[in-house]
Amino acid sequence: MPALDRRLILHFDWTVFWSVLTLAGIGLLSVMSASYAGPRKPLDPLVVRQMIWVGTGTLVMIGAVLVDYRALETYAYPFYAIAVALLGVTMITGHATGGSRRWINLGLFKLEPSELAKLAVVLVMVRYFRDEPPKGGWQLRQMIIPAFLLGVPVVLVLRQPDLGTALILVAITVTLIFVSGMNWRKMAILALLAIMAAPVGWHYMKPYQRQRLVSFIDPQADPLGSGYHIIQSEIAIGAGGALGKGFLNGTQARLNFLPEQSTDFIFAVFAEEFGLAGSVLLLALYTTLILRGAWVARHARDRFGSLLAVGLTAIVFWQVAINVGMATGMLPVVGITLPLVSYGGSSLIAMMAAMGILISINSRRYLF
Repeated sequence: MPALDRRLILHFDWTVFWSVLTLAGIGLLSVMSASYAGPRKPLDPLVVRQMIWVGTGTLVMIGAVLVDYRALETYAYPFYAIAVALLGVTMITGHATGGSRRWINLGLFKLEPSELAKLAVVLVMVRYFRDEPPKGGWQLRQMIIPAFLLGVPVVLVLRQPDLGTALILVAITVTLIFVSGMNWRKMAILALLAIMAAPVGWHYMKPYQRQRLVSFIDPQADPLGSGYHIIQSEIAIGAGGALGKGFLNGTQARLNFLPEQSTDFIFAVFAEEFGLAGSVLLLALYTTLILRGAWVARHARDRFGSLLAVGLTAIVFWQVAINVGMATGMLPVVGITLPLVSYGGSSLIAMMAAMGILISINSRRYLF
């Protein structure tokens, strides 16, 4: 066995690897529970597809480990261009479901380009900020290019419409800007500009998106309409109690009270069946993964690898924070899946690829 391969195996990041597979396994059980129709019913096609995607994602993750992450610096802009082009194609010929046009039908599966856009935005931002900032940190004029690189996919994603993914893209970029060397004063100015631009964003929101933000303050004002998602999710989580009702015994999902139970609100499905204890365990797994990502970023051998680890970890952090906040009624419903747990091929495979790159960054700090 070549020396390089031996060292990769020796320094393989098992913490990230097993955390990812455990979360994917929990997701598979949760999708099975969310789609369960009784003991005499055949296995739901959603579960079968999720099994295939978990297997495919695992292979993709291992493949990403074998790729030297430093090569991604060369392909950052081409990959970004491909992701933006796919978002454009989605707007023209994409598959529409539930009022949203987010997927490209490739026959065997439906590709969701916005999931690739998350990785693309991380790569181009890291590529742009790879050099050390000037003395005093990045200036506002140096944010023009990042703003453009962010703005293009955000506008295309909002046109789908997909407010949740747009917010994730913004959150990832802000995280990388801050970590890469912008001081608090400049960040405060950017925050002020964002607040001033909020009315413009409100103007371009769809009516149902505006209503969801308003209903977040008082879900009971429209319990059968815009407040329905939050109310049913809170009922499911509360019904779980300390230890939960048990696997396949949740009633909110079984009786179809809980909307989007395989995707956006799968945390509520899990919490009803496994209770507070299971929810704490699930969040502990995410915390382990996020802290390990931060550790990898701190110990990476070069600035590119360090920022890349931050960006990949930020995807996990922000999606978990927003999804769980959304399911518990602490944040408005904006449509964000729970990474590695929610049903979906594009999101699962893209996330596992990201975690494979994270393992690659950590493993290769010993190799050069």
